[in-house]
Amino acid sequence: MEILGRPFTRSEEILSPEALAFVTALHDRFATSRHERLADRQRRRYEIGNGRDPKFREDTRAIREDTTWRVAGAGPGLEDRRVEITGPTDPKMTINALNSGARVWLADQEDATSPTWQNVIGGQLSLFDAIRDQLEFTSPEGKQYRVTAERTPTIVMRPRGWHLVEKHLRYVDPQGQAGAASGSLVDFGLYAFHNAQELVARGRGPYFYIAKIESSEEAKLWDDIFTFTEQTLGLAHGTIRATVLIETLPAAFEMDEILYVMRHHIAGLNAGRWDYIFSIIKNYRGRGARFVLPDRSEVTMTVPFMRAYTELLVQTCHKRGAYAIGGMSAFIPNRRDPEVTARAAEKVTADKRREATDGFDGTWVAHPDLIPVAQAEFDAVLGDRPNQVDRLRDDVTVTARDLLDVHIGRDITEAGVRENVSIGLRYIEAWLRGNGAVAIDNLMEDAATAEISRSQIWQWINQDQRTAEGTLITAEWVSGLVTEAVASFDRHDGDRFADAVDLFADVALGDQFPTFLTVPAYSRYLVDA
Repeated sequence: MEILGRPFTRSEEILSPEALAFVTALHDRFATSRHERLADRQRRRYEIGNGRDPKFREDTRAIREDTTWRVAGAGPGLEDRRVEITGPTDPKMTINALNSGARVWLADQEDATSPTWQNVIGGQLSLFDAIRDQLEFTSPEGKQYRVTAERTPTIVMRPRGWHLVEKHLRYVDPQGQAGAASGSLVDFGLYAFHNAQELVARGRGPYFYIAKIESSEEAKLWDDIFTFTEQTLGLAHGTIRATVLIETLPAAFEMDEILYVMRHHIAGLNAGRWDYIFSIIKNYRGRGARFVLPDRSEVTMTVPFMRAYTELLVQTCHKRGAYAIGGMSAFIPNRRDPEVTARAAEKVTADKRREATDGFDGTWVAHPDLIPVAQAEFDAVLGDRPNQVDRLRDDVTVTARDLLDVHIGRDITEAGVRENVSIGLRYIEAWLRGNGAVAIDNLMEDAATAEISRSQIWQWINQDQRTAEGTLITAEWVSGLVTEAVASFDRHDGDRFADAVDLFADVALGDQFPTFLTVPAYSRYLVDA
């Protein structure tokens, strides 16, 4: 493993020879399987795009119908997950998360982190110090941040998905072939190597959120990685625990199978709502007008396909003794605007009440001020119980047709198009400057919500859609909206709006549809080696 990224203060502590040797061993053993799973994804997208809808697998029917097996479930410190806070891993956000009062912190190296070299390795340093109670931070303005909470959240780290690479590290395989390292294996490997034994010694464990899974074969690959890691680092089998995000359409048809192949290491599943919507759009973008979704704001958790997916998730988890964790409402408070804060609290209350009464065992929030709001709704249902895994939801019946019922019956509006353009541009611009979680118009945006914005634009153009006002949505018209939007933004020296416009044009207005906007964005703008 060759380091191509520039060194910075303390980076050598994370990129030690021993840690890199472990990351290399992960690549030696699992890099080929990763490429095979990514090829499977490509084939599946091609099949769906050509009319072959996903369905429950016949070859795994026995797994689904076997009522006897259960998963490992919660590890130490994961017994009560009623409120989890999510966020990036820079020192300030790490300290804020640890002081937040949440039960769990999703330490996000994925969609809430722009994968600059500084963020990738700096995030590892933040976690290293936080786990050892030695993290402090002083802002450029002189404000000091320290962890003061008596009880800090259990850390569950989210590495990047299989599709992303780390070009600041070059992996040379045993045959001498060189290429970019896997972002997943780098993030997971560095964190596990440095912290697994320390976490166990402190009464918790190495816990991970696994993102962008599309099949039980991908889940099995992760499970094999966990087992290899435990053997290599001297951990008891089952010490590592994962929570898998069900945030792709194919994965929704394989929830039982994912739980089964990871049964010795899995704690639960999470309803990753924003990426799930993006996955629907991505897979059905060329399948005709009946698969076109309306304005992003109209695609709520109560529309048929989202309702079916979340109810099936709760039922599947509880049947197997797994936790079902709800998703993140994008509404956030504004401490300078009481009206915005009240509206956010109202929206989040309704969202978390629905999750708690549906049977979820916990949920996500993106802002510390929303923790009491979410916790009140789960406290009302759970009381003193740590979870409601015993609520089996035998009343739920979800078919393949239910999961694909994307009819909402609302229009695409000009305001909706403009909103997607504005959010997409502003998020990309912030991401290019190294910010992966961005408050825009009182909503918390990350890579997944930006993906919805740009993919809707692409689909509307390529399916010849009109707005409710009668305007045909074309690349030329949207390009004009881009120009108008940029002219309305507050500009500053060093902003990246010129690059954001170029990237948005490629991922939203181009002939081809990149599977993830972060793939070309990373290669083009964030690689400084």
